[in-house]
Amino acid sequence: MASAATSSSPRWFDHPRHWARKSWTPAWLEKRPRPVRIIVRTAAVLLLTLFAIWLILFVTKGRFLKSPFERFATSQLERQVDVGGDFQLYFAPFDIKFYAEDIRIANPVWAREKQFFVARTIDMRIATIPLIFGRRIVRFANFDGARVALEWDAGNRHNSWTFGDPDRPPQPLDLPVIRRAAIANSGLSYRDPGLRLFADIGFETVTSRNTRIEDAIRFGGRGTMRSQPFSLSGSLASPNETIAGGKNALTLHAEGLGNTLDISGTLRGPTDIEGAELDLSARGGNLSRIFDFLGVAIPDTRAYRLRSALTYEGEVWKLTGLKGMFGDSDLAGNLAVSQPKGRVYLKADLVTRSLNIIDAGPFVGYDPERLDRMGTSGTVRTEQGRPRILPDAPLRVEAIKRFDADVRYRVTRVRAESFPISDVDLTLALKNGLMELKPFNFAVAGGTVKSDISIDSRPAVVRTEYDIRLSPTKLGALLAHFGTEESGTTGTVSGRVRMAGFGDSVRESLATSNGRIAFVMPRGTFWTRNIQLAELDIGTFVQKMFQEKLKKPVDINCGVIAFTVRGGVAAADPILIDTKKNVMLGRGGFSFRSEAIDMAVRADGKTFSLFSGQSPVSVGGYFAAPKIDPISDELVGRAGAGLGLGILASPVAAIAPFIDPGDAKAAQCGPVLAGATAKAQRTAKGKPRDDVGKGTTAKSEDGKQNSEGRKEQRKKFLGIF
Repeated sequence: MASAATSSSPRWFDHPRHWARKSWTPAWLEKRPRPVRIIVRTAAVLLLTLFAIWLILFVTKGRFLKSPFERFATSQLERQVDVGGDFQLYFAPFDIKFYAEDIRIANPVWAREKQFFVARTIDMRIATIPLIFGRRIVRFANFDGARVALEWDAGNRHNSWTFGDPDRPPQPLDLPVIRRAAIANSGLSYRDPGLRLFADIGFETVTSRNTRIEDAIRFGGRGTMRSQPFSLSGSLASPNETIAGGKNALTLHAEGLGNTLDISGTLRGPTDIEGAELDLSARGGNLSRIFDFLGVAIPDTRAYRLRSALTYEGEVWKLTGLKGMFGDSDLAGNLAVSQPKGRVYLKADLVTRSLNIIDAGPFVGYDPERLDRMGTSGTVRTEQGRPRILPDAPLRVEAIKRFDADVRYRVTRVRAESFPISDVDLTLALKNGLMELKPFNFAVAGGTVKSDISIDSRPAVVRTEYDIRLSPTKLGALLAHFGTEESGTTGTVSGRVRMAGFGDSVRESLATSNGRIAFVMPRGTFWTRNIQLAELDIGTFVQKMFQEKLKKPVDINCGVIAFTVRGGVAAADPILIDTKKNVMLGRGGFSFRSEAIDMAVRADGKTFSLFSGQSPVSVGGYFAAPKIDPISDELVGRAGAGLGLGILASPVAAIAPFIDPGDAKAAQCGPVLAGATAKAQRTAKGKPRDDVGKGTTAKSEDGKQNSEGRKEQRKKFLGIF
């Protein structure tokens, strides 16, 4: 019984605790205090657990962690993160290996590009032990086919590279220590809706060792700005400092629309352009083409080269200390470009010390390439066998409506063969399609021209108003390059041009213009030769020539040369110059439409004279090729009549047709000096003049009469007067 009982009772080694102690607790540990045994057992369990995790991850390559990784990364970046291809996260054997294919990080919902970051493959090794102690050390990282899409929103308030709260200040990039890295077949895109700028840039392979990139990061690509294409290349010379959130030293070379642009300097951070310290150099065939990238229409120029400091402050791009050349003229000053309320605004203060007049040609519409090839003769074109000189380049109306501007431009001296122009002072204001050049002043031959010009592109057809005023200017200096010397000439001239026309070019606006042109000459003196040539007083002219009194001054009492302009056709209204010896009268006019000139000037003596032609000196041709012909048909007729009388009567009778009885009526100078019309002119006795107004009837080219005139005019000038 005792034996049976003993055999049926449980033994100590059959208890589970015994097996646990026998299986897991070695003899040496059993002899240790209980706390030691607990610590050792806990460590053993932990090691076994880690080994199990390592083994599971090594066998499965951690592919089952793909979804948890996507959720974790999405929550940390506050952007959707997806892995479209293979995913591996495991210990190999001790470092953590991270491998992902087709990894994508989303852009904000407002961005045009759906993905902020994409990569074909990412292969990284992360040191495990330092990671346990909070240090992130990447032993190597390889990126292949990585691309980043950088964008601004429509209002330029938020960007795609600021994660989390878009309104918080951007923080420096907190990147891990990277021992070795390689980035291949990668690039980025940049989009700025405000500037309508898009660039797609590729990078050469980048390698780094011990956290430092071994060489400059070189890049190149293409893009568009306001639909205008360009190409660019450059390098990031301080990549390590840039990645750490420090300064960004870069060089950039860009080409587009015949322009070459080079920028070098530093930005404060990788994406921080505020307070940039940059140098800009630009050159090209036409400065206006570089402004096409901004949607800004400036006048064409000849070939240019410029240098300037470039900064960005308070959302304004500033070019300071600008210096350079356009054509053969210098240029200096400051320029600022901004976008208040999304509209480009240009503000400039520019100075030219010496302006070659040919370089001013493109400003008013002459072809700069033609001027480069032909010089001043490039201002003239032949159309249907006729020379044309008025510029016809169209105003870029749509571009002008897209931006505003305030520009001041000053020129110290203008190099011109015909007119001594200097001290140009132009203020241009452009707002919502209305361009005003007020004032536009310059000095000429000691006088001053003051102008107010308004170009309104807001209506369906551009309307231009001209108001040009010439202060009293010495005729001797003004006409010095046309054969008149200042010696012996004390007369002055002042004038005013007030017209308005329609059209998007200088030629069109003048060809449709209406208004008045008037130049007034108060009392003064002029060379005798000029008076006698107009009068064709052969006897007096020859006598003075042989007596060497050619430069004896002749007194001018008063004079006016005025035209009434209707529909682009200018009719003399009047031409009247009263001198001590004679009265000069003119008729005819000119056309802004065809640029033809058809006028005649006749001088009637106040005293008796033999051998006076009493015939008009005709001025014809075109603006680009005027002709002066003192031998008119009337003079030839008088010569024929004289020859006939000489044959039939006597030699003395031959001079009869050339006798001037000297009955010219002196002018009342009040209406003359007031620039009054022909109808308002009076003789010295106050009676209406009956010898002016001939030729003042202006008809349009289809033959319709535009104003009243004398029916007895004997010749139609330009076929319409």
